[in-house]
Amino acid sequence: MAEDDKLKRALTLLISKQAELGRLPKRSDFTPEEVCFIKQKLGPFPRALEKAGLKEAVKPPAALLSKQKRRRAAERRKLLKKSLKTEEES
Repeated sequence: MAEDDKLKRALTLLISKQAELGRLPKRSDFTPEEVCFIKQKLGPFPRALEKAGLKEAVKPPAALLSKQKRRRAAERRKLLKKSLKTEEES
């Protein structure tokens, strides 16, 4: 089975279980082998639920936070440069 097919299978397991139960699936709703497979392909169970689109992310990923932090720092540097430039012209 191709890696992409395995990923789709893990997502399908979660989505179909939610449809079957009518609620967010729990680890205990799956066999130990299924839990292991899902975690292998999608990461920790809460992240797997997020990747399957069943649960909203509690906090943004670290990469997004880092990107936002760099953007704010760049804006501050830009404002500081502009401020210094206007002071020099005065």
